[in-house]
Amino acid sequence: MRRIVLEQPFSRAAIWSARLALFALVVTIYGIILVRGGQQGIPGLAALGSGFLLAAATLLLALMAGVAIWNQGLKGVRSIGGAAVIAVTLLAAPAYMAVQYARLPSLNDISTDIEEPPSFSRSRAALAARQGHVPVERPRESRLVQRQAYQRIIPIVLELPPEDAYDLALKAAANRGWRIIEQAPPGGRSGIGRIEAIATTRILRFADDVTIRVRPRVDGARIDIRSASRIGSHDLGANAARIQAFADEVQLLLSAR
Repeated sequence: MRRIVLEQPFSRAAIWSARLALFALVVTIYGIILVRGGQQGIPGLAALGSGFLLAAATLLLALMAGVAIWNQGLKGVRSIGGAAVIAVTLLAAPAYMAVQYARLPSLNDISTDIEEPPSFSRSRAALAARQGHVPVERPRESRLVQRQAYQRIIPIVLELPPEDAYDLALKAAANRGWRIIEQAPPGGRSGIGRIEAIATTRILRFADDVTIRVRPRVDGARIDIRSASRIGSHDLGANAARIQAFADEVQLLLSAR
């Protein structure tokens, strides 16, 4: 006598969650390629945002499929598990950005000197390197917000001659991978040295502007640095992190002398 074995049906929601996860992954990678390739306007950011939205839809669909599998005894656990892993991985970046957006003030221009921030060069060479972009000067009132949010962002004071401090700053900027677009060693009546650079973010290759000022002091030199983002009104803490990394690099080079 033959036995009839009833095979459990496969959850259609699980199938579609797996397909949507792969589609979200492809769209996100495509968006990253566009942005890294220079499409940092609406086309690139729209593609990247679409990938994140598709990842959120994937996670929701996977949860719905999981409920159906639990209640109806359907197959598809592995499919929704893989889809959920892809979705959560893709959503990790926007989730981190959301936390930073809520936790930090809306700033996109950070300086170690909030009273007299270093100004960006408007020379022909600097403007050409920045494609005509010059960060706007922020009023002092808006910079006071920085003091509470980033208390570790302070001037770098060194017991070194200005020339040596300038060399350290120049080497630290190079070690951070910044592209130096203009430099002027300390000298002249003011004795101030300046370094202009462009810093590029690792993944999306956003270009941010950096200027460094080296001033002589009676007991050495003072280095001030200013970092400003070109895109958006909220840098999610990126400029403060960049300045802190520069300060750490200067201290590392100083200790190695």
